Amino acid sequence: MATLAPDSARPPLSQLGSPPSIQTHGGVGANLPPNRGLERALEEAAASGVLNLSSRKLKEFPRTAANHDLTDTVEADLSKNRLTDVPSEVCHLVALETLNLYHNCIRTIPDSVISLQSLTSLNLSRNQLGALPACLCSLPLRVLNASNNKLVSLPESIGQLRSLMELDISCNEITALPRHIGRLRALRELNVRRNLLCVLPEDLADLPLVKFDFSCNKVSTIPVCYRKMKQLQSLQLENNPLQSPPAQICIKGKVHIFKYLSIEACRSEKMPDPLYLPVMERLSLSRPTTCSVEDMEQQKKQDSDSGVGSDNGDKRLSATEVYQYVCVHVISSICSNCCTSIVCVRNYHLPVLFLFLLLQRDDRSPSSPPSFSNPPFGLKPRSVFMRSHKSLESVDPQFTMRRKMEQLREELELMEQLRDSIESRLKVVLPEDLGSSLMDGVVLCHLANHIRPRSVASIHVPSPAVPKLSMAKCRRNVENFLDACRKIGVPEDKLCLPHHILEEKGLVKVSITVQALVDEASSKHSLLT
Repeated sequence: MATLAPDSARPPLSQLGSPPSIQTHGGVGANLPPNRGLERALEEAAASGVLNLSSRKLKEFPRTAANHDLTDTVEADLSKNRLTDVPSEVCHLVALETLNLYHNCIRTIPDSVISLQSLTSLNLSRNQLGALPACLCSLPLRVLNASNNKLVSLPESIGQLRSLMELDISCNEITALPRHIGRLRALRELNVRRNLLCVLPEDLADLPLVKFDFSCNKVSTIPVCYRKMKQLQSLQLENNPLQSPPAQICIKGKVHIFKYLSIEACRSEKMPDPLYLPVMERLSLSRPTTCSVEDMEQQKKQDSDSGVGSDNGDKRLSATEVYQYVCVHVISSICSNCCTSIVCVRNYHLPVLFLFLLLQRDDRSPSSPPSFSNPPFGLKPRSVFMRSHKSLESVDPQFTMRRKMEQLREELELMEQLRDSIESRLKVVLPEDLGSSLMDGVVLCHLANHIRPRSVASIHVPSPAVPKLSMAKCRRNVENFLDACRKIGVPEDKLCLPHHILEEKGLVKVSITVQALVDEASSKHSLLT
């Protein structure tokens, strides 16, 4: 059996070699072999001015760096480490121009970073930052990357970064951009992807942006002033609940989006947009014209192009769009104090309203009817505009403008009633173009299911991958809605036809059908109660 040796037989501790991990003379790991890779990187940084400490699992700045002269370092890469704060040693590198802190665990940035007055590029992506300090806005930054953090806002003083050209704050939790972001006059690239933005500031329209990415947010409307971004080359907006422009416009690209914004601007301002339309010639509404219908027909042969301000087929505006521009502008010019809202009627019976206002002007003054000295931007006026009141009576003896206006007013009331019926029950806000929002039948099917659950068994709805339904699926939705109306009890004489919804040509009929559906449901509910 083995026995323990007596204490006297044991060698004294003084003769035993101390393990290399024991700290001696107050130093930390004095007996450890030096990290030659780290030392080599520090030596190269002292010689070249480029400090590369990437992917070294560092939790703090190397203490041996004090043995090297790093005052002339212009580029520092501390990415893919375990830093929880920006090392104070880095803030002493006053000549630093580029600092990469990508993929660390940094939660705060010290105020001492303001000493880096030569810093032009800062990468803070993939950290745990909850806010950016205001002192960052006092640096001469040109590139700032703070993506993949936990930011909820940007500092209000961000407008002080007058030299900033690239700003990436994607994959954060930002709910609104600061109001002074429009002061970044040098900004070329802006990435706000994957945030919680609901509204885009209009001040961005004044910036010389070349790339703009606001995809994967909660933006529903693009401001019409964004059509002024003439230098914009790349626009990313997918995965947003956009209503203006609608999805079928957005998938066509930037040119169609800006054309839509230009049309919306014209509708809101009641005048042609100088960005897409040539300058409109002055309308001589106060003096009679000297040209005849034959002269206009001759000019029609000379100028047969209906595209306006277009250099290719993609940017061409249709004659219908141009015609609406002219009608809205002329109506607002003739009767600025008319009780009928121009905005409300721009999509309904524009020829009738235009003719009515012309005749009303004739009734108020004995002067000759107003006319165009030259057709505005190549538009050829229709012959009905040039007819006199007598010729109208000869064409249609039962024609009365009062009856037409009463009919128009009734239709407008039906449109508003249709909108209110749907919005109040489904708790949604429909876009201004009511016909296009009902065309695919999705809203109507949801309305039928709201009145009687499961009356429409299946509904084809758009998806982010396919934002626009095919005509076959739209027709199937519409037919399912009409079948549900029949089951609920809507009379056949009050049912609209599928093409009234699909082709947006019978909103009055659709309004009658929806009202009958609502009334039928209300009557049954009252009987049950």
